[in-house]
Amino acid sequence: MSDGSGSGPDVNGGHGDALLVIGDVVTDVIARHRGPLASGTDTAAAIRTVPGGAGANVACWAAHWGCADVRLLGRVGADTATWHERELTAGGVRPRLVVDPQAATGTVICLVDTGAAAERTFLTDSGASLRLQPDDWSDALLDGVARLHLSGYLLFSAPSRALVSVALASARARGVPVSLDPASAGFLVELGVDRFLALVEGVDVLLPSRDEVCLLTGLSDVAEATAELSRHVPLVVAKQGADGALIARSGAVSARVPTVPTAPRDTTGAGDAFTGAFLAALLAGAGQEEAAREGCRAGALAVERVGGRPPRLP
Repeated sequence: MSDGSGSGPDVNGGHGDALLVIGDVVTDVIARHRGPLASGTDTAAAIRTVPGGAGANVACWAAHWGCADVRLLGRVGADTATWHERELTAGGVRPRLVVDPQAATGTVICLVDTGAAAERTFLTDSGASLRLQPDDWSDALLDGVARLHLSGYLLFSAPSRALVSVALASARARGVPVSLDPASAGFLVELGVDRFLALVEGVDVLLPSRDEVCLLTGLSDVAEATAELSRHVPLVVAKQGADGALIARSGAVSARVPTVPTAPRDTTGAGDAFTGAFLAALLAGAGQEEAAREGCRAGALAVERVGGRPPRLP
């Protein structure tokens, strides 16, 4: 198993320099409001419909952060397939979108309180995104790939869990390192911690949020939780938003990376931005701490924007 450091033959192994992301492609409806929602009546909001999905966002941020060959495997409905393919291509990503014959593209309603923290609440209809299945996989997808990244949302349905198992086995057979973002503390509770840890066996890098790392260990102290989780996964990078990031391996925190000061407008996709930039930096040869600094820079840029995607490439 590789150490996830981004250097040496055990990481890139001569496979190429591409990043393959497997994950969700959804339509985000972002409603930005100030203060509590008014139950039973109207609450004024600024509403936008934009392309989203944790997997798709990570891919776009990796491309924006300099990764020249980013590929994405996802599943969408026929209703918005052309739009999502166009948006991903414009973001520098090579999409391979499977069009679901039955389900519509997933939709997430993002309620963003425009107060100081710009925190968001999600209402999620996964739609076609979690209907990825082993038949959508081909070992040829790993040709030229140096790293594979999995969206944790894939673990929350039986078909996409089966796909994860097949893709993980294929990546390990080729010596391609694998990273995964747990994606959702709420869905993790439903899945169960023990089941999650069993499903991610063989993953080289885990990129949880503060809430996710505490949930996965049962510890309230983020540093202790990050260190403990690194006993299960070789490298753990805990994303803490305004508090930066923690890096841990072999049961100990090895680095604390500060955040970049910013004025948040919308925190949707900030963790995806971190992950995309982190992976792009590793592929460019950066060490773990340097890559985490790039992740913090991207996260700071993301929260200044509405939506989960980076600015369009020139």
